[in-house]
Amino acid sequence: MTSPHIDRIRTDIAHNARVWNYWLGGKDNYSVDRAVGDQVTSLYPSIGEVARADRAFLGRAVRYLAGEAGVRQFLDIGTGLPTADNTHEVAQRVAPEARVVYVDNDPIVLTHARALLTSSRKGVTEYVDADAHDPERILKSVGRTLDLDRPVAVMMLGILNFVLDTDTARSIVRTLMDAVPPGSHLVLTHPTLEPALGGEGNAEAMAFWNANATPPITARSREEFASFLDGLEVLEPGIVSCSRWRSDAGPEVAQFGAVARKP
Repeated sequence: MTSPHIDRIRTDIAHNARVWNYWLGGKDNYSVDRAVGDQVTSLYPSIGEVARADRAFLGRAVRYLAGEAGVRQFLDIGTGLPTADNTHEVAQRVAPEARVVYVDNDPIVLTHARALLTSSRKGVTEYVDADAHDPERILKSVGRTLDLDRPVAVMMLGILNFVLDTDTARSIVRTLMDAVPPGSHLVLTHPTLEPALGGEGNAEAMAFWNANATPPITARSREEFASFLDGLEVLEPGIVSCSRWRSDAGPEVAQFGAVARKP
C-alpha cells in the first residue's frame, strides 16, 4: 500500500531531514540532497562534525535524563529520520519503561515512522504528525501516551533554527514548558555564527542553503539562545558547544547545547 505521505515528498529540492541523514552517513536521501549537502560542506567543512556532535549530545543528554535525573517521559520534537541510537533506544536502554513520543511533520520522516515505533516491551514509543510551530496541537496529541502531570523531557535539537522569528520561537518553548510540571527538562541545540565557536564560516553556507533547500534556517547568538531557557535552571556546564556538554571529546562546533530543569 502506498503511504498517504508519499505524494508530499519533493525529490527536486533538498530537504533538511534528508541532508542531515546524508551528513550522518545514512541512505535515506536523494541526489539533490547529496549535491546540496556537498556544496554546504565545501562552504563550511565542519558541518559533518556539527551533525555528529549534535547526535552524540542527544545520547549523553538522554542517558543523563533517563538515569541520574530519573525522567521516564520524553517528547522529541523535530526528530528527523531514524538513525543509530534514537531517543527511545537510548532512554529504554537505561529505563525500559520509558515512554517516548516523536513529533515531526516531514513527509519522508513519516514514511519511516514505523522504524521508530520499535519500543521495548515495558516502554511505549509513539509518533505524532505535527508542526513545531503548533505547540498546542502537539500537547493535545501526546496526551494518550504521556502523562503531562509527571515530568517530561522536551527535546528540541536543531529545530528552533527553523523558526525564523525569535519571539515566535520563544513563545513555542514557553507554551511547551508551561504545560509540563516541575522536574521536567528542556534539551536544546541550535546553530550559531559566533566566532568563538568557529561559526562565522557558516554564514555563506546558510545563505546557500536558504536559496537552494528547505526549510529556511537561521542562526542565533548566545544571548538569543539563552532566552529560550528563561525561568529554567540551566544544568552544568551551562550553554556550551554541544560537543562539550559533559564531554571533552572532539572539537568544539558552532552548535550550542544546553539542558535545563523546570524548578
